[in-house]
Amino acid sequence: MGITKSEMFNDAQNELATIAKVLGHPARIAILEYLLESQSCICGDLVNEIGLAQPTISQHLKELKKIGIIQGSIEGTSICYCINPEKWSYIQQRFNALFGQLTPKDQCC
Repeated sequence: MGITKSEMFNDAQNELATIAKVLGHPARIAILEYLLESQSCICGDLVNEIGLAQPTISQHLKELKKIGIIQGSIEGTSICYCINPEKWSYIQQRFNALFGQLTPKDQCC
């Protein structure tokens, strides 16, 4: 693996790149879509819904939780996950700010 040289970039650029990397897996997008649709779930529901093995789902949940986009609470022997609305809004604002920087010009390239 090559060196990313992340120290060359500012904190905001590194943070957005980390978020994009976590969101860059289709299983994680499927998990987020399921959580958005259901408003909450138990990990077992995700296994049935997405069709991946429990350890695989758990790994994806761990990555999503690491960036704070989901949160979980223990209920008996299960963990109930849901979208963290504050972090969701923050990430949405960050991507909107990035994509909003383009001001199209005629024949720019």
